[in-house]
Amino acid sequence: MNALDPAIKSSIDQWLNGSYDEETKAEIRQKVEDERFDELTDAFYKDLEFGTGGLRGIMGVGSNQVNKYTFGMATQGLSNFLKKQYPEENIKVVIAHDCRNNSVELANVVANVFSANGIKVYFFDALRPTPELSFAIRELGCKSGVMLTASHNPKEYNGYKAYGADGGQLVAPHDKMVMEEVQQIASVDEVKFERNEDLIEVIGDEMDEKYLDELVKLSVSKDAIERQKDMKIVFSPIHGTSRKLVPDALKRFGFDNVIPVEEQMSADGNFPTVVYPNPEEKEALDMALNKATEVDADLVMATDPDADRVGIAVKNLDDEFVLLNGNQTGSLLINYMLTAWEQAGKITGNEYIVKTVVTSYIIDRIAESKGVECYNTLTGFKYIGELMTRLEGKKQFIAGGEESYGYLIGEHVRDKDAVISCAIIAEMAAFYKDQGTSMYEAMLNMYVEHGLFREDLTSVYKEGKSGAEEIQKMMMNFRSNPPKKLGGSQIVTIKDYQTSKEKNIATGKVTDIELPKSNVLQFITEDGAMISVRPSGTEPKIKFYCSVNTNLMSPEDYSQAISTLDKRIQVIFEALQN
Repeated sequence: MNALDPAIKSSIDQWLNGSYDEETKAEIRQKVEDERFDELTDAFYKDLEFGTGGLRGIMGVGSNQVNKYTFGMATQGLSNFLKKQYPEENIKVVIAHDCRNNSVELANVVANVFSANGIKVYFFDALRPTPELSFAIRELGCKSGVMLTASHNPKEYNGYKAYGADGGQLVAPHDKMVMEEVQQIASVDEVKFERNEDLIEVIGDEMDEKYLDELVKLSVSKDAIERQKDMKIVFSPIHGTSRKLVPDALKRFGFDNVIPVEEQMSADGNFPTVVYPNPEEKEALDMALNKATEVDADLVMATDPDADRVGIAVKNLDDEFVLLNGNQTGSLLINYMLTAWEQAGKITGNEYIVKTVVTSYIIDRIAESKGVECYNTLTGFKYIGELMTRLEGKKQFIAGGEESYGYLIGEHVRDKDAVISCAIIAEMAAFYKDQGTSMYEAMLNMYVEHGLFREDLTSVYKEGKSGAEEIQKMMMNFRSNPPKKLGGSQIVTIKDYQTSKEKNIATGKVTDIELPKSNVLQFITEDGAMISVRPSGTEPKIKFYCSVNTNLMSPEDYSQAISTLDKRIQVIFEALQN
């Protein structure tokens, strides 16, 4: 082991000499014998940590990978936290999982540890969407919940999302408190793995029914759906958890012509028909698009494995299917909901919507035009959920969303929900079709009314320990030597969410940012471009977001205007990476 850092060698020795199963030890020994030092370094150089989405990593042996021991220690830490937070209560939790390889086994490990700690466990009888887990926490009066999923990551990954009593993902200070509890576990021997069957209750269809009943209440254009109920909707769960609930929700909303992509309806953690099970990727929707062309569909929708994100395609003015990005879909959804609420006379001045700071600012303009307050949160839907909990009973939440294809309509959960999103997107398509127009034309009209906003995201991947250090160095450089110009336009404002300070470059005036601290930088240019830089909390990459905008005089100018804006974005991205 001469080629290994001493600290990494020590961590490996702890696993080889500790209370780990023989299969795990044999795999580690084999890697040592084969001198696979890079793999061993990545697997043992740190402990798997909570990020913006909980725990997530590649499945395998080691302290920095997903396995029954890292999940066991996380659950023991979460159990210790819950018992300290609620010392006089009978604590209840819910566990759900998606279709990923090893998810059933890992979910049972989590159930074992909770029950061994005297905590009541509600355990879903089969795979379920993330939003239903959030719903079940609230419905059952639980103090926490765990969803086993790696969302849209490749098949090698799995993950662990920890939820609080409000049904939202853990936020500060609780997320850090849980990690502190985990870090205080000196040995795997401290993890209680002995299952207590008396404390584990299986739940299933009855929770589906309650969840779907809540979704149907959120429909606002029932008459349009009734007239357009035969509208052709092509749907794919991309081998994930929404394969039953989305069709069921669409049926309950009144849609009779949902056409599944049969090749992708099977629950399969190998995701055999796609490279990445990510509805943000065109390739993931190729089968759905082919089916839509074949049957001449009106709408295409596909969700990610744990059904908290949805990607869609609609027909353009030339009757060709085009994919909408997350900002376009989110803007359309919120524009539709506010319009429908306005037409129904439901807007009283006490309503609000929420988005993240890297999501299209056309949404702010739409909300302002309707007299509805728009809140901006840090990146990560957990912050939207946190705000919803804070405002519950005080203001009326209508909808929220983020650019990464995650949206929520209604207050039934505290996380993004692709099931209700699919239902409302279909309703929106029916609403516009009933008016003799389309979602695509509605989007163009939205841009004419509120301004044409164009956003894009690029990521730079940096794998392993050296990659993490490189990402940290890049962020330090952006702070110490911020760009003076981007895309040929002067930087006028710099927002540093880590220091919670906003600086006006011309005047030097510094003001406070009233949000939790986060490792995010934003540069705003003289011509209205907004560039955001942040490391991913769940993957080894640094993300660059860019938003530019211009006035759009007529729908006919759209293509040319988009081309111009896209060129501006590319120039900015090139400058950031050089």
